Amino acid sequence: MSQDPPGEYPYQPYGAPYGQQPPPYYGQDYGYGQPPPPHSEGPKAQSIVALVLNLLAIVSCCNILAIPGAVLAGMSLGRATTEPEAARGMLVWSWVLFATGFVLTIATFLFLGFNGYFDEEPS
Repeated sequence: MSQDPPGEYPYQPYGAPYGQQPPPYYGQDYGYGQPPPPHSEGPKAQSIVALVLNLLAIVSCCNILAIPGAVLAGMSLGRATTEPEAARGMLVWSWVLFATGFVLTIATFLFLGFNGYFDEEPS
């Protein structure tokens, strides 16, 4: 009865030619290196969303703070590939202006509604 030499596999997997080792286990490296990191659009996709939402806020809600927010989002979109850090900074300020204008619009409508400005006057 023969024993397998140390370091060799005691069996041959189905379909493997005689004398070859089975493929490495999960987590072992095949020799190709690490996979590349996932591709991220970064501030470019977020700039497009911020620009569209700021433009909709200008048209639908008369949000005055959305005008500089849209300008900043457009500038961020232009600099997304060349200066990503500057683009992120402008993008943050664009979102801050959008949110501030949205909160002020909601607060204005609530104030007007609670004080009866939307009530119908009897004729």
